[in-house]
Order: sequence, then structure tokens, then C-alpha cells
Amino acid sequence: MKNLTAKRVMILVVILSLFGCSYEKKVKLPKKTNFIQILTDDQGWGDLGSFGHQYIHSPNVDQLAKDGIKFTHCYSSASVCSPARASIMTGRTPYRTGVYRWVPANHEIHLPASEITLPQLLQKAGYQTAHFGKWHLSHYSEERADGEEQYKNYGYGEDPDQPSMEDYGYDYWFATGNVARPSHKKPQNFFLNGKAMGTIEGFSAQIVADQVVDWMDNHREEDKPFFMTLWLHEPHGPIETDSVFMTHYDELKDESLKQYLGNVTQLDAAVGSVIQALEKIGETDNTLVWFTSDNGPEGPHPYGWFNLDDKTFGGSRFRGSTGGLRGRKRHSHEGGIRVPGIIKWPEGLKLYGVKSGSVSAEPIIGADVFPTFLDIAGVSLPENRVIDGSSILPVLQGQPFNRERPLYWRNNFNEMKIALRIGDWKILGNSMRENFELYNLIIDPRETTDLSAHEPERFETMKRELIAYDKEVLAEGRPDWYPEKMKSKLPLEVNQGQ
Repeated sequence: MKNLTAKRVMILVVILSLFGCSYEKKVKLPKKTNFIQILTDDQGWGDLGSFGHQYIHSPNVDQLAKDGIKFTHCYSSASVCSPARASIMTGRTPYRTGVYRWVPANHEIHLPASEITLPQLLQKAGYQTAHFGKWHLSHYSEERADGEEQYKNYGYGEDPDQPSMEDYGYDYWFATGNVARPSHKKPQNFFLNGKAMGTIEGFSAQIVADQVVDWMDNHREEDKPFFMTLWLHEPHGPIETDSVFMTHYDELKDESLKQYLGNVTQLDAAVGSVIQALEKIGETDNTLVWFTSDNGPEGPHPYGWFNLDDKTFGGSRFRGSTGGLRGRKRHSHEGGIRVPGIIKWPEGLKLYGVKSGSVSAEPIIGADVFPTFLDIAGVSLPENRVIDGSSILPVLQGQPFNRERPLYWRNNFNEMKIALRIGDWKILGNSMRENFELYNLIIDPRETTDLSAHEPERFETMKRELIAYDKEVLAEGRPDWYPEKMKSKLPLEVNQGQ
């Protein structure tokens, strides 16, 4: 009897041991995950073939969607560039950090040294860190030159009171302070680890991609995982497209539209070059690529400025698509903040049994990059500050996901500046929190019908939550950076310094 019991115990131990080994294989990655966060500039929610555009040729980004997860409710944290970037870096809504607007040349606004950035934390965790492309979060300088939209005497990071790229946590960087000058063609304002590069032949996206490939081949440390921000300039103006990418649109007679569509194809080809380089070094499966845009498309509508004379400057080439959503860049309605979102992570998705080519309607936001990457890397979140984003790792694992904080926005343009999304519902308000609108984004994605009068209880609940969230954010912000004209249009408690 004792021998029988002992045998049963032994069998049970073996079974549990085998189950344990199997479980370990399911939940543990074989090595540290690499991260590439790709950000495009002013690319609308409808500006990809995989997001429904009838003309755009974007095979490489579309392939990311086929190999990963496409997020149809992906958001930027702001309706303009610098604030959106600050949120990706910190996991915090932009007004908390003080980056409430885009950063002009020689300006005091910057991502403060008091903020904890994603590359800083990953660098401390043993990651190699690199940035390529537009930065737009700290000091840069430029002077007007003769000619339309011409500049000279470019500078980068010259203000001693603002952090350097190294301070922000980057080992290696190739960047411009703002847009490519004078346009995407033959840019003059790139800096490589602090050294001015002068005029570079070619077009911005391909120049940036070539630098990424060079870094992977010659500067990457094979014994370290890496984190990279790849922030492309396209399709922000001034738009200039290599003719090779415009051949896909020869049947179109609208030269400005061809320039815009070709510009998206131009950035798409750059993404393809980077993905090929990743394959070459054998890191495709082990790398999470998060592709998104910093805000909705520029211009008043997808027809440009009705400028019959196509030219690099003047706005005739601002032809981005919101996919029919209301508003555009600088708006808090969907067209200004809902953007393409794709995550490719072959090893991770396979490990958790998530099929490639999946489509998710889970709302995600730029602020989620910070906690998600740290979660996967096994790095704890900072404890001495509010993190507005959430780790979406459960979504990537095919598990239920409960967001701790609702999606929130405060933007610096147009009438409706603040917004909150909870589930399928979104409420918007003006800056002084006096006028509000309520929409159900599932039945009314274009935000055509204000339901505040039809859903009074929900409306009052969400209004209270939005007001409370906005008060909390503004109380933590940097009102010393707000111009007086702006302060007069903020809620009273901010003007009183509370």
C-alpha cells in the first residue's frame, strides 16, 4: 500500500513538473524583446491601403498589419506633434509635462528634465537606445534665408537649460529639431550625435532608413537588446516626393494629390528597408514594432487648399484622409486624434496564441507605448508620478484588458479642446468646461449626433469625470509656459494658480 502511494505521488510530481515546464514555455520569452516605435507625421487614419484608402500604395506597412495586429481605434495623445511625442516618451498626457503645443525654434517649451523617459529606463535595464528622424521635443534653432520657406544656420540642443539627447536616454541619434528643411528633398538640418550633417542628397525617409540600416550593421551591440524611436518626417509639409514613388499614381491628373500619395509610399518604402535590415540581422521575430502617427492630417479638408498651382509650399499638397472622421489636425474630434495603429511582434504573438493579421477594436493611445514596453521588458513603472497610459500587454496576449484610466485629451486648438473616452462613448468640452457634446463612437464614428440630451445620466457622469481629470492635469502642468492670452481662456483655478 505504501509503495502504491509512493508511486502515485511520484507520478503526480512528474505530471506537475511537465505541466510546469509547458507553462514556462507559454509565458516566458526566450530573450529580451527589442522595440522599434515608428511614428509618422500628420498621417491620417485613412492614409494606408490597409486602412481603406482607395489609391495609396503602402505594401510594407500593410504587411506589418498582416503579420501583426491592426488597431482600428488607435489614438494619438494630442492633435499636434510635440505633445504627442512627449506622451510617447513619458506615458503621460502632454499637459502634465508642459508640452502643450508644438515646439518653435529657440523656444522655452521642451520635455523637462524632471520627466522620466522611456529610453532612460530601458537604458538602465541594459538596452541600447537610438533615435532616428524628427525629434521636436527640445531646443533647436534656424534662421530665415532668402527665398520662399528657406532657412540657414541650423542648430540643435544648444540651450544649456534644456536636456540633451543623451540626457533623454539615447546612446545614438540622427535627428532634426523639427521638420526637414527646406523640404523632404535634400534636407539640410540633420544632426548625427550632435554633428551638423549639412545638405544630404536624397529624400528624408530614405535618408533616415539608411541611417537605421547603418546603425544595425555597424553600431548595434549584439549582446544587448535595443530600443529605437524611428520618427519619420513624412507626410508633414513641406512635401517633396521622389518621382519613383509617384509612378503608382500616374493615372491621376491632380499633381498635388500625387505628391501626397507618393509621400506616403515614400515613408512606406523606408519602413520596408528597416524591416529588411531587421531580417538580415536575425532579429525580426524578437522585435516588437509599433507603427502609428502623431496626429490627424494637415489642411482644412482632403482637397488641399484648392490651389490649382501645385508647389512644395503653400498647402496644395496637404491631402491626407481621415477615413471620413470628423475634424483634422488640431481637432479633438476623431479626425484629429484617431490614427493608424499596427503592432507586429512575431515571437510574442505566437507565444500567446494570437493570430497574425488580427484586427482589434480595443481603444489604445500613444501614452500606452511607455507602460507596454516597460511591462514587456520587465521594468517597473515610476512610482512618484501619474502615468496616464496603460500596458496593453493583455491585448497582445489575447486576454481581457481593463484600462485603469480613461482616454483623455486636452488640445490647444479649436473650440472643443478637452475630451474623454470610456468604452464606446466620448465626451468633448470647450476649454472653460462650459459646453459639452456626447457621442457613441460605435454607432456614430463620424460624431454627427450629440446624444447629451438623450443620455442625460451618462452625460452627467462622463462630464463630471472629464472635469475632474482635466482639473488634475492642469494642476500638475506648467502654467509659467502659458502665454497670457492662453491663460485667460483656461479654467479659473489655473488662473488663480491653484
